[in-house]
Amino acid sequence: MALMMVCSLSYALAQKQAEIKFDKTEHNFGTFAESQPVQKCTFTFTNTGNAPLVINQAVASCGCTVPAYTKEPIAPGKKGTINVTYNGKGKFPGHFKKTITVRTNAKTEMTRLYILGNMEEGK
Repeated sequence: MALMMVCSLSYALAQKQAEIKFDKTEHNFGTFAESQPVQKCTFTFTNTGNAPLVINQAVASCGCTVPAYTKEPIAPGKKGTINVTYNGKGKFPGHFKKTITVRTNAKTEMTRLYILGNMEEGK
């Protein structure tokens, strides 16, 4: 009897879960000049689940990339954003690809976002 109650409770809790769906998981800045090293983009996501979505953290693969994200819980059906700033100042010109790891309370707990581009050497 106790086992059935535990299974029923687990099943009921599993039914209410947030789910995160990004409009895109990669942003290409294209080619930009070394004289304009700061580039910005926004990743938009939707909570497609049926429970509030919470972003626990968004961590970039290096210090030249800074993510800022929606801190308050996102209700089911609502949208949130992760704004990413890349600063290539002091970095070698050329192609780059950086990763932002997003951790949430969603069914898919971890998502990786990517930014890439090509910083051309100043003349």
